[in-house]
Amino acid sequence: MSGRPLVSRTAMPGLGLSAGITLFMLTLVVFLPIGALLWKGAQFGPAAIWDTINRERVWAALWLSFRLSFLAAGFNLVFGVILAWVLVRYRFPGRRVIDAAVDLPFALPTAVAGIALTALYAPNGVLGSLAGDLGWRIAYTQWGIWLALVFVGLPFVTRTVQPVIEEIETEVEEASATLGASRWHTLRHVIAPMLMPAALTGFALSLARAVGEYGSVIFIAGNIPLRTEIAPLLIVIQLEEYNYGAAAAIGLAMLAISFAMLLAINLIQIWSRRRIGHV
Repeated sequence: MSGRPLVSRTAMPGLGLSAGITLFMLTLVVFLPIGALLWKGAQFGPAAIWDTINRERVWAALWLSFRLSFLAAGFNLVFGVILAWVLVRYRFPGRRVIDAAVDLPFALPTAVAGIALTALYAPNGVLGSLAGDLGWRIAYTQWGIWLALVFVGLPFVTRTVQPVIEEIETEVEEASATLGASRWHTLRHVIAPMLMPAALTGFALSLARAVGEYGSVIFIAGNIPLRTEIAPLLIVIQLEEYNYGAAAAIGLAMLAISFAMLLAINLIQIWSRRRIGHV
């Protein structure tokens, strides 16, 4: 056996200390809340959980929340990558202002964002009145919910992809062009595989944020049962009625669906990384 140590020395604290801090923080922030949710659900009982979930209003709210979250994350995946590419590769007046504005949803309280979006897109708002003249209605519809979810989720994709774009040298594109590849071929076969893992990570983060979003949605949604009522609002309603078991049941349904979606995204990420490694 060689004399190489099992754990290499680094500037960071030892393995035991680092692992202990990491495990403690994960337990405090992640494992305990999820464990409490599972425990409350177990106390409520499988039959009661199913009776709570298997209602038209709950299914409609779950379908609305996850469908619009997925559509918003998909839009953010495309537009966020384009925005990151423009901010990294081009220099133009106002670029720094736009780059700083990307972080606005991070700094802005979600309730304030919801009030601002409602004021803009309500029928008597600046943009809402213009849309009304064209026969469109944004606020208090599913379009308004989608718009709010796009707003809160866009920075996750842009900020995740930006560092990767900065690491891609322009010589890569130039080499592809000198070999006779078109811009579309270079984008599809050279640039896109490099961006895919980071883009999928940003998509997953945007999706996770949108699924659990509450503050920025309730003001612009209208909260009409079976039409514009989101699942997190149902949980809040059950909590206000002190029906903690029903709230836990809806939360478990959201947790199960979210886990399945994120698992699928992670499997796609693994596949894309292996595909890049074989190229």
